Amino acid sequence: MLRISGLNQFYGQSHTLWDIDLDISKGACLCLMGRNGVGKTTLLNCIMGLLPIQSGEVTLARESMTGVNVEQRARRGIGYVPQGRMIFPLLTVEENLRIGLPARRSPSNTIPDRIFDLFPVLAQMRQRRGGDLSGGQQQQLAIGRALVLEPDLLILDEPCEGIQPNIVTEIGDVIMQLNRTEGMTVLLVEQKLPFARRVASTFTIVDKGRIVADGDIAQLDDALVAEYLTV
Repeated sequence: MLRISGLNQFYGQSHTLWDIDLDISKGACLCLMGRNGVGKTTLLNCIMGLLPIQSGEVTLARESMTGVNVEQRARRGIGYVPQGRMIFPLLTVEENLRIGLPARRSPSNTIPDRIFDLFPVLAQMRQRRGGDLSGGQQQQLAIGRALVLEPDLLILDEPCEGIQPNIVTEIGDVIMQLNRTEGMTVLLVEQKLPFARRVASTFTIVDKGRIVADGDIAQLDDALVAEYLTV
């Protein structure tokens, strides 16, 4: 589904990502892990085309993403939920969801009913402004906005950050439904170990811009946690 080969990225003179190789199979749910500042969000931004890469290649379904801009990557099947949610606070829930409609591969003026099936609170609050929602509701809105695209690959950056526990559980349920029941491929960055172990099938750990460990989620043992994840 998604393959990254030999990816290097710089901020000015600072080499931030080093020879990243990552292969996410269709239908997998991979959790990208690591301490703050090791390059996880930078890698996601490279995948989305939000940051340029110095060398290497990103391919989606065996198609190179070189020279493909952010909007075109969305049309080719990538839904992105950025860290901090990035909803439009002055727009209503419905207006936030409609923003994604022009980027769909099959044009439509209608928000898919499944968004409201997955997140009933969005149906109840569709005329409320995004900025008036709780943090958990805003995260549900951000995920819903990405799902409007009907993506093949869903990328989420810290979906549990600052969210109350009951909403974290609901978001986990939705991710597992999309991945395990509907077969959607998922890539998420997450630091909450119980959440990662619950929803992910595989993991990759980044440290100082390099991949240092990966495997099935059951292989994420205490030694790896202590060496690379414990603050």
